[in-house]
Amino acid sequence: MDRREFLIMTSAALSASITGWQDAFASLTSPSPTGRRQITAPMVEHVEARLDRLRHLDDALGSAQLRELGMAEFAFIVGLVKEARFDQHTGRRLYAAAAEAARCCAWVHFDDGFHAQAERFFDAALRASATAGDPLTGAYALSFRAIQHYTAGDPLDAVALIEAAQVQTKNKATPRFHAMLAARLARSHSKAGDRRACARALHQARDLLAAGLHDDDPPYLYWVDFGEVEMIAGSSALQLGDPREAIRRFDAAIDANYAGDDQYPRTHAIYLARAADAHLALRDLDQAVAVAEHAVRCLGGVDSARSTATLDDLRDKLTAHRDVPTVRDFLDLTA
Repeated sequence: MDRREFLIMTSAALSASITGWQDAFASLTSPSPTGRRQITAPMVEHVEARLDRLRHLDDALGSAQLRELGMAEFAFIVGLVKEARFDQHTGRRLYAAAAEAARCCAWVHFDDGFHAQAERFFDAALRASATAGDPLTGAYALSFRAIQHYTAGDPLDAVALIEAAQVQTKNKATPRFHAMLAARLARSHSKAGDRRACARALHQARDLLAAGLHDDDPPYLYWVDFGEVEMIAGSSALQLGDPREAIRRFDAAIDANYAGDDQYPRTHAIYLARAADAHLALRDLDQAVAVAEHAVRCLGGVDSARSTATLDDLRDKLTAHRDVPTVRDFLDLTA
């Protein structure tokens, strides 16, 4: 079996079993008929609202402070699945909520540097989404798993994961959802060094977003807009060795009212560090330091190993220019 076949099997939730209570959850097919309580649709709405708050807390605070909370949310939903009674429609929503809770757990573990644990939670997310019969939730988990693969693994695996997600959601998702997948595909191609494929995917993402919002857009897509796509475009251009284009795309994101400082400080710090890197590549040290200082301000109060590592990498590159006063002052202040 080649890599692509394996990853498509993964998207169908045929991944290896996981340990402990996660393994117990993955093996469930229906709740016990002797459950102590009846779960209703309004109760599931409250569960979904809790997950929405968890997503926004992650945006603002970073992963380290949320790993325990995320696991508690997942365990809570698993407990409902195992012990409660519910009708088929409510059960599907509950399993979909379990899938999204597992994805949240996977993401915060990845962002905090716990890659093996993240993989296990991604497995749980795929299994739960398959049980729910919810290809969108499964594809959403795959899109985040792709980030882990192009960051800490093989970017070609990331490409295959996104392509599997696109197959899984063909004719089932809104333009905004497909735009998200296209943007993630572009970033994966940039990591793999495929300039043309990256450009095609970015063009597709922009065209899909131009179709506008849709009543059926999943609530977890709140962050997908033109500003985010341009930030991804800037990151991709820098990855592909074009710092001038990277700066143009980062500037275009700000022009598109990217709400990084207010809503996504953890992610914005990463994008700002990359923009500073692009200025550094063009030997514009003053602007590199100014943007780096902005990144540090964004990162204040955010606890994210991934963001910190990105900024540390930028500081290492700036060290070669320590003889420049503005660079030296920045390095001393952030030591």
